[in-house]
Amino acid sequence: MSSLESQASEVTAVNPVTEAGRMAPKEYDAVLLASFGGPEGQDDVIPFLRNVTRGRGIPDERLEEVSHHYRANGGISPINQQNRDLKAGIEAELSARGIGLPVFWGNRNWDPYIPQTLQDVYDAGHRKVLMVTTSAYSCYSSCRQYREDIGLALAETGLDGKLEVDKVRQYFDHPGFVEPFVEGTAAGLADVRAQLAAAGTPDAPVHILFATHSIPTRDAEAAGRSEGEPRQFAEDSAYVAQHLATGAEVIRRVGEESGLTAPWSLVYQSRSGAPHVPWLEPDINDAIEELAGQGVIKGIVIVPLGFVSDHMEVVWDLDTEALETCRNFGIAATRVPTPGTHRKFVGGIVDLICERTAANNIADRPHVTGLGPWYDVCRPGCCSNFRGEKPTIAGADTTVGTGHDDYASDSPAGPAAPAAGQEAL
Repeated sequence: MSSLESQASEVTAVNPVTEAGRMAPKEYDAVLLASFGGPEGQDDVIPFLRNVTRGRGIPDERLEEVSHHYRANGGISPINQQNRDLKAGIEAELSARGIGLPVFWGNRNWDPYIPQTLQDVYDAGHRKVLMVTTSAYSCYSSCRQYREDIGLALAETGLDGKLEVDKVRQYFDHPGFVEPFVEGTAAGLADVRAQLAAAGTPDAPVHILFATHSIPTRDAEAAGRSEGEPRQFAEDSAYVAQHLATGAEVIRRVGEESGLTAPWSLVYQSRSGAPHVPWLEPDINDAIEELAGQGVIKGIVIVPLGFVSDHMEVVWDLDTEALETCRNFGIAATRVPTPGTHRKFVGGIVDLICERTAANNIADRPHVTGLGPWYDVCRPGCCSNFRGEKPTIAGADTTVGTGHDDYASDSPAGPAAPAAGQEAL
C-alpha cells in the first residue's frame, strides 16, 4: 500500500469508540444552520449583549463598558453576513448535487431567533430537520448549549413531538474544515517570510499561534466527558485535545505540501467572566509578549483554528488587539482566514449533511485525527451544564425533538403552534 493510500485509509477508518454514537441515516426534509448571532447596528448592541448575558444580572452600564469593539465597528458584527453567505453557499452546493433540501437559519442571541425559525420550518411543512452549527469543537457552549436551545425552543413553541431535530457531528477534524486552514497557514508562513525578507532578516525565527476561544477550565474538563466515554484526552479535555490534534495535522500537512514549517502552540482569546474564575490560558497577547521577550522570534502567524468564520472576536481580538501587540514588539505578523465560505468548507458541510441523509448518502466519515469521527448522538451528560440540566436534542439521553406523525411532502402543513417570542433562550 502506498503512503497516500495508507493515509487515506487512516482518514476514513471508523473509530470503534465513536461508532456507538452513530445514528442511522434518515429522510430529513430540511436543514437548520444554527449560529450565535450578532448586532447589526448601534441600537442593537446593548439588547444583543443582554441576550448573551441573560440570567447573570449584569447591568447595562457594565455591558456598555464591554461593547467598545462593537461600537468601534459601527455596532455591526460580521457574523450575520457571514452566515447569510454560508447559507447561500450551502444552498448552491446542495442544488449543484441535485439535493432538494431547503436551508433555514436561526441564531441563539439575535434575529433570526431559533424559536421563530423552528416555527417557520414547521409552518413550511417540514418535520425532520438536520442541524448544522457554526461551532466545530466539543464543549458546553459549542455543542450542548445548541442542543439545549433547540430543546427549549421546541417546548416554547409547542413543537415538541411535532418536529424532529437532529444534529451533525462536531467537525473539528473533517477535511472540509481543516484543509482551508492548511492552505491559509502555508500562505501565512509565506507572507511572514516575505515580510522578514523585505526587512533584511529572511531566516529569522517564526512561530505559529493556533488561537481559539478560552472557556472556563471547569467547562474544559467537562468537555467530551460523559457516561460511557472510555478515552482519556490530552490535558484532560476533549476541547483542548481536539484543538491540539487538529493543529498538529495542519502543521504536518503544511510541511508535507509546501515544505514550510515553524514551531507552534495553542493559545486562547476572548476571556470573559469573573476574574477569580479560572479560564484556559495562555492568552494570545500574553503569549506574544512572552515570545517577544525571548528576543528570538521575529515573525508570528496567527491561525484562528477555533473559529468557523470571521466575527467580532476574530476581527477585534485578533485583527485589532493581537496584531497590534505584534506591531508593538516589532514582530512581523499575519492572521490566517477562517474557513468562512471556502469551497472546501462548504463542500464539507454538505458532505456532513449527506452522511446523515438516507438519499444521497455518503457512508464514509472522513476525519484527519485519531479522535474522530465524533458522535452523531452525544453520550449521556456530555459537556455538562453546571447551571442545571435542560432538555436537549441529539443525545443518548434526549427526551425532546424526537418522534412525530409521518409527514408526506405533498401534504399541507399541520396546524401552526404559537409563534415564538424574540428572546434568547
